[in-house]
Amino acid sequence: MSDKRVGDRRSSAPRTTRSTAETATQRLSRLLDLVPWLLRHEGVGVEETAREFGISPAQVESDLELLFLCGTPGYTHAELIDAQWEDGHIYLANADDIAAPMRLTRDEAVTLTAGLQALSSILVNSEVAERTLAKLRAATTAGDPGGGRIALDLDDGSQHAVMSELKRALADHKRVHLTYYVATRDETTERDVDPMRIVNLDGQWYVEGWCHRANAVRFFRVDRIEAATVLDADGTPPPEATPRELDDEVFVPSDSDLTVVIEAARDAAWIADYYPNEGVVRNTDGSIRVTLKVADPALVRRLILRLGGDARVVAPPQLADAVADEARSALAAYAAIG
Repeated sequence: MSDKRVGDRRSSAPRTTRSTAETATQRLSRLLDLVPWLLRHEGVGVEETAREFGISPAQVESDLELLFLCGTPGYTHAELIDAQWEDGHIYLANADDIAAPMRLTRDEAVTLTAGLQALSSILVNSEVAERTLAKLRAATTAGDPGGGRIALDLDDGSQHAVMSELKRALADHKRVHLTYYVATRDETTERDVDPMRIVNLDGQWYVEGWCHRANAVRFFRVDRIEAATVLDADGTPPPEATPRELDDEVFVPSDSDLTVVIEAARDAAWIADYYPNEGVVRNTDGSIRVTLKVADPALVRRLILRLGGDARVVAPPQLADAVADEARSALAAYAAIG
C-alpha cells in the first residue's frame, strides 16, 4: 500500500519524470481543468484520471504533487490545496476557490462571437461555426442572466446580398456576373467570374476567381462589387487558374505587369510605403527612386498627376510621354477656362 499525502507536505516516493515534454502553459491549463474535475469525482482512481486527461498515471501523481504549492494568498497550510491519493484513489480538499470551471469574460465572449460571425459569413458550409456560436451565446446568457444575449451586427446590409450570391456560386460551382468598380480607373465594369475562394486580408473581404474579361486570375474587393448575379453556367475555373500565394498581401505581381520607375521628391516619398514595390533608392535629400509593378498604367498616370511636380515617371519612356501629354492637356483646359 502506498501512502502519499501532499496535503501534509510528505511524499514517500520520488517524483516521477514525465515521459513527454510540454510547456508550462499546457500544464497550467490541465491543472485548472483537473481540480474542478477531481472535486466532482471524489475518490476517483489515478488510472481513470490518467485516461480522462490523456496522460500517464505517473504524470497524474506529478500533477498532484504540484498542487500542494497552489492556493490563495497567504500561502500557509490553511490556504494551500490538500491532495491525497491513498490506495490509488484521489481526494482534494481546500480547493473550493478554484473549483469552478474556467469561463470567458464578457470581452472575450464578444471577441469570439465577432470572429465566429465573420467566419460563418464566408463559409460555404457554416454549420459547425453556427452551432459553436449558438453554444457560446447560450453559455454567455446562462453565466450572465441579467446581461442578455450577445448579438453583434457586423454588416450594415450593403454587402449581405453580394456575399450571399458569392457563397451560392461557390457552393454550386456556378459562374457569377459582377458589376465591379475599378478604383484605379474610376469606372464601373461588367465581367463574368468563376469564383475560387473568398478570403479576408487586412480587414477586407475579397473574392478570387478566373475573370473572363481579363482571361486571368483576379482579386475583387467585395465592398466594390456593386451587384452580383449567379449565372446558369458552369463556374469551374480552367486548369491554368491557380490560387495566388498571398503571403498576407493581395497584390502579387505577375509576369504581364508593367515595370515602372518613378522619381519622387521628399514630400511624395510616402508612395514607397503606401504601394507594394520592387525596390527603393533613398537619397540624402529625402527624395526617392522607386520601382513598381503595375497591372494598369492608368494607376500611375493618375498618381503622377495627383502629385503635381513632386514626382515623375522615369521608365518606361512611353508611359512618361503619356503622363506628360495628359498633364499638358489638363493645363490647356485650365488655360481655356481662364
